Amino acid sequence: MPMRTKSGKFQIAAEIAWHHPAPGITRQIMGYDGQLMMVKVVFEKGAIGTPHTHYHSQATYVAEGKFKLTIGEEEKVLAAGDGYYVEPDVVHGCECLEAGTLIDTFSPMRQDFLD
Repeated sequence: MPMRTKSGKFQIAAEIAWHHPAPGITRQIMGYDGQLMMVKVVFEKGAIGTPHTHYHSQATYVAEGKFKLTIGEEEKVLAAGDGYYVEPDVVHGCECLEAGTLIDTFSPMRQDFLD
């Protein structure tokens, strides 16, 4: 299948497929091109975003809920309205303390999320 390099102009949540990358975690791809991607990620309480790395820059907004974030050696609890930034190739992960939603942005886009 050829690589998709951009989304449509509008993303209607009710029309976007949900993906299930891990237990208690679902995500929707909200918009992207080759340079940028926005992803809505919904967590159930207790769900774990397994520590991982990727070469993308990531900035995330906590839309709702409470999360214990680990970025490199630092750990912090974030709640709705907070955000965080992850440099490329830095180990990061989270634990969902109260059910919630993260809005992830990546640069460049995450082709692996579309495969």
